Amino acid sequence: MFVLLGRKQSYIAVGAVMFVMLFIIIALISGVPKKAEAIKSVGENNEKKDFIKWVDFNVPYEALEYAVKLDIKYRTTDTPISYIEILAYTAAKNGNNFKGFKTAQLDALVDKIKSGETMECLSTGLKYYDFYYEAYTAILSGLVGEYEIEVEDELSETGKRWERKYGIKAFSPFAKGFYYREYDDFGAGRSYGFNRVHLGHDMIGSVGTPIVAVESGTIEELGWNQYGGWRVGIRTHDKKRYYYYAHFRKDFPYNKDLKIGDEVQAGDVIGYLGRTGYSIKENVNNIDVAHLHIGLQLIFDESQKNCKSEIWIDVFPITKLLAKNRSAVIKNTETKEYSRVYGFREILED
Repeated sequence: MFVLLGRKQSYIAVGAVMFVMLFIIIALISGVPKKAEAIKSVGENNEKKDFIKWVDFNVPYEALEYAVKLDIKYRTTDTPISYIEILAYTAAKNGNNFKGFKTAQLDALVDKIKSGETMECLSTGLKYYDFYYEAYTAILSGLVGEYEIEVEDELSETGKRWERKYGIKAFSPFAKGFYYREYDDFGAGRSYGFNRVHLGHDMIGSVGTPIVAVESGTIEELGWNQYGGWRVGIRTHDKKRYYYYAHFRKDFPYNKDLKIGDEVQAGDVIGYLGRTGYSIKENVNNIDVAHLHIGLQLIFDESQKNCKSEIWIDVFPITKLLAKNRSAVIKNTETKEYSRVYGFREILED
């Protein structure tokens, strides 16, 4: 609908339009370009930060276990095998689909390597090999390698001696001799607080069971969390992995001298299984079934540590692999705390 204006009103309207246009021009000359440059600058910085944003870890226990066996078997031969390389090759070859996996696939690949073919040559043309190799290195590099551990020695004054070994150097989170049961529950639904998927793995056991560090690292989190109850967060030395242990025991969740910033060795006792959590109030048992929640977060860039796009992977195949490597512990009858029996020393690569 049109409205007829008088001459005076027309002048006022035209003046108002000119004022608005002048304001826009000034804004374009001064503020807007600066804002645009800032956005462009941020964009350029993001492009320079080229790191992995997501990983879907589908390697089954059977493939992981067999690849590790091949790595250990061929360690001292003329054709050493890297368990990470052959798993990355297999993932790239099958499109990350391991449903039809057979150990014969890895045997055939090893035969090619033994015949003189290099992984560099074999992976040529596999579009995502480099991606899987980097991702699997971040996930698995702390599981196998050289380490030193105490073993029994009757001739020694202490009854022990240090021995250098190569093999699985990470430990099951459950101390030796303590029962637990598990199944693959990664991605299952959770409703406390809000509907979400389970980004960890639950291992059911008895209250008070000693829980040990899977890998060596630094304690970055220690204390109460509304969802996890009493929990501990440990970052590995290479900074790529963050292990999250939750639902520790009420009243006596961890060994009393444990604190943020402490260095722990793989197999050290870090706490005791319980059922705390699902409460804003501290030290409350709101978990129906006593269990350990263990999560594994990948961190390729520090910006991923605490954000809305964190990378958590299914750790179930790894806990199955480590079930055979458990840390022996002993209880101090005075303090009621557990500690490991055999010392462990990480051998870090230069």
